[in-house]
Amino acid sequence: MMSRTPDARARDNQTRRIQENITNVEKHFGQMCQLFAAYVRKTAKVRDKADLLVQEIGLYADTETPSLKRGMKQYADHLAKIQDYRQAQVERLESKIIEPLKSYGAVVKRKREDLKTTQSARDREAKQMAQLERTRQRNPSDRQIISQAESELQRATMDATRTTKQLEETIDEFERQKIQDIKKIFCEFVTVEMSFHAKALEVYTLAYQSIQSVDEEEDLEVFRSSLHPPDYQSRLDIVRANSKTSLDRTGSFLNSSGTLQQQRAGSRQTRKEEEEEEEEDEDESEEDVDEDEDDTDDEN
Repeated sequence: MMSRTPDARARDNQTRRIQENITNVEKHFGQMCQLFAAYVRKTAKVRDKADLLVQEIGLYADTETPSLKRGMKQYADHLAKIQDYRQAQVERLESKIIEPLKSYGAVVKRKREDLKTTQSARDREAKQMAQLERTRQRNPSDRQIISQAESELQRATMDATRTTKQLEETIDEFERQKIQDIKKIFCEFVTVEMSFHAKALEVYTLAYQSIQSVDEEEDLEVFRSSLHPPDYQSRLDIVRANSKTSLDRTGSFLNSSGTLQQQRAGSRQTRKEEEEEEEEDEDESEEDVDEDEDDTDDEN
């Protein structure tokens, strides 16, 4: 039975190696799960801050000139769409990365139970081996007791062998599944990130174009117009109307002046005619005086 000792030592080394492997997975999968979870939380915070930024851009856009307002609104809409993609990114990371890593807590627990079962079987085997040795030492001639102890040891050994084989199989499957899960989880992470960034790049391009499309000259004209009072146009119309009235009055005045000139010219013509008539009357009076003097001379 002493020949079983090296085998027992080999199984102990195997158990220790399995134990180290399980502990290693438990430690590092736990660390990766925490860090991936922190990454997802940070991504969610970026999403929340971006939502606030979108809101602020929209509020500011409502106070701006038309072209800038339109460009900023479109820009904000594109940023909001990117946050929808980011939300999908967060959800996919949680389901495809965080949950599988978290599930390894239960997997590791089951493997520890399997290891514990195997170790218990091996401990029973070692106990029965020690019992057999004591029986042989105490009752070297009692074949019945020794035979019974040997039977107990045989059953313990068979149980230990069976559980050891089961442990090897389950640990082998655990190792295979671990490698497959690491590949899948890491590939899923890259796929989720690439999907988000590919879609985000398209929308970022549209956001860039929307803000570049703002017509600066159009908005400057609107801004310059806004420097005038709100009733500027109506006041301008009044000024124009007053200017027209003044022109009309000036025309009327000119027309009136022409009439007065005509009247003054007519008056001057009348006075001239009257003066001519007076001169004719004076001439006639002088002729009458001359005729009277001639008549007087003739009578004498």
